[in-house]
Parts: sequence; C-alpha cells; structure tokens
Amino acid sequence: MADLARAQTREGVRAVVACPDGGSLSGQAADGGAEVELWAAVRELGPQIAAETLRAARLVRRISPDVVHAHSAKAGLAARLALRGRVPTVYQPHAWSFEAVEGRTARLARSWERRAARWTDRVLCVSEAERRTGEQAGIAARWAVVHNGVPEAEPCERAVAREELHQLAEVPDGAPLVVCVGRLCRQKGQRVLLDAWRRIADDVPEAWLVLVGDGPDRGDLSGSAPERVLFAGASDTAGRWYAAADLVVLPSRWEGMALTPLEAMAHARPVVLTDVGGARECLPPGQHESSLVPPDDPGALAEAVTHLLRAPDVREFMGEAARKHVRADFDVRQTAASVLRLYGEVLGARARDGKGRAAL
Repeated sequence: MADLARAQTREGVRAVVACPDGGSLSGQAADGGAEVELWAAVRELGPQIAAETLRAARLVRRISPDVVHAHSAKAGLAARLALRGRVPTVYQPHAWSFEAVEGRTARLARSWERRAARWTDRVLCVSEAERRTGEQAGIAARWAVVHNGVPEAEPCERAVAREELHQLAEVPDGAPLVVCVGRLCRQKGQRVLLDAWRRIADDVPEAWLVLVGDGPDRGDLSGSAPERVLFAGASDTAGRWYAAADLVVLPSRWEGMALTPLEAMAHARPVVLTDVGGARECLPPGQHESSLVPPDDPGALAEAVTHLLRAPDVREFMGEAARKHVRADFDVRQTAASVLRLYGEVLGARARDGKGRAAL
C-alpha cells in the first residue's frame, strides 16, 4: 500500500491512507507523500466491527474521495458495509479470507463475499489464480487483475549485509544462508519450513536459516526450532536480509500473490515457493520446476532447498534471470499506472450511469 500510494502521489493523485495506528504503514505512507488518517481497527473480526464500520463511514464522508480502495478482508468488510455502493469502491482481497478458515466460518466468509460484490465496482485481484479462486467460490464480481509490483531494489553489498548478520548472530562468514520473510502465522507456513529444516540441516550441516518477521506463532515456532535457526523479528530493512541470503524461501499455505518472492528476485536472489495462488505467475520462465513445491510438504521443500544450496552456479543464474524478470514485468510503477487506469474506468462507468464523479 505504501509503495502504491507513493507512486500515485508522484502522478499528482491525492492519496489518503486510512489505517490503524501502531504499525509501519502510516510512517511509510507519509514518507511517500500520502496523507494519513487514523482508522481505529484491529485485525480480528469481532463485535467491534460495528464501531469500526461507523468510523470508516465518518472518515469517508469527511475526506469525500472520488474512489475508495479497500485492501484486505477487514477493510473490505468495514468499507463496503459503510458505503454500500454509494461511493465508487474497489476491493482488493490480497488472498481470500475464506481460505484461512474452515467449516461454518468459511461458508459465512464466502456468503459475505458473494453478497458484498454487489456493492463493489471492481474486485481487484493480484493474480489470475486469485480471481479463479473467487469465481470458484461463487462470487459474481466485476473482476480486474493487476499483478503486484515492487520498487527497484536499493543496492546493498552482500559483504556488508553478511558482516551485519555475523555481528548479530555470529553466523560464520560464507555459511549457506536461507532467508524467509513474512508474518509468523499459519498462512506463511514457517512450521512446514522448520520441519523441512531438520532434513536440510542433515544434508547441509553448515547452513543457517533466518526467519524475518513477527506474529502470533513466534513463541511456538521459536520454542521448537532446531539449531542454526535465527528469529530476526520484524524489520523495515528486509533488503539487507535478501542481500545476505543465498536462497529465499516462502512456504505459504495460500496467497494472492506474495510480495516476498518479488522483493527477493528484485535483489537477484533465487526463490523456492509453494505452488499456491500467484506463485506460478510471478516466476521467470523456466524456473517452475526448480522453484515450486507442493504446500504442506516438508519433504519436497527440503529436497528443493538442499538441491539449490548445493548448486551455487545454478543459484547465480536463477537470481540474475529473476532480477531481469521482475524489473521488466513487476515494476511497482507499472502496477500503480494500471490501478490508476482502473480508477478511471470505474469513474467513467459511474459517470455514464449518473452515479458518481466523472474524474479524479
């Protein structure tokens, strides 16, 4: 969101980011030139949703935007309940909420998404796979697909990054290093990676694993982690970890299209991913066989990681191909331009129907 707001601001758009306090988004969005408004809300769904929806409605009335772009399930719920189509609305799920739950909760989430689609001018997906998942769930939406994008990687010398890592955890210079960047939660699959790591460590005993991020599963994961696993915590400088890495792994159970692989490839790092939403679409041609493994399969993950750790020439070739691929096809400026065109389409359709403003 911060990258998108920064790119939109450079194009002369008044971008207002409404978000809860306490995270890094507000500061990053402000640094990018966006206006930032506090929207008091929590991640979890609960009885507070009524108050959160009311606050969202008041905020939108005060700002009077041309378009409301709601990101992820919680904002998508509150914004669409508050507006009910009265303001042009784009909803971007960033992976469907019903994939994260089971049973009755999943059925309720799918039912809500089907109903809320009537209050949504466009449902914007970050991959064709995410769109197909929505269609298969019975959501009859006006769809759009715009791939995620990332900024060009800031230069960071590998030697400098490895020296910082050595000072932090005394990781030996030259030790093979695997990095996983993501929230420590069930979705991102770090438990599967730790299960795989026990096998990887037997085959490549000098290798280290760094988990960058924080989240609800940190205590459980750190309490059962094997040796040579470092928990680095949340970081606003993930680029240094990519620069230090030999290989970046993301063993997610579900995604729309994860940003971590794109960021890693922008730093010329090879990746190993689970074959979930958006993974196939983000990889360079020819790397699917080496980089994709089934989700929830520690054995397959261990085999793929071990193979690449033992093949430095292959890693270097894959990393350079990945860097060129991301620069050509996943530049955040391209993403921002596509989203702006989508806003224009929404406003144009509203103007033709007599239901909204005609321009940004």
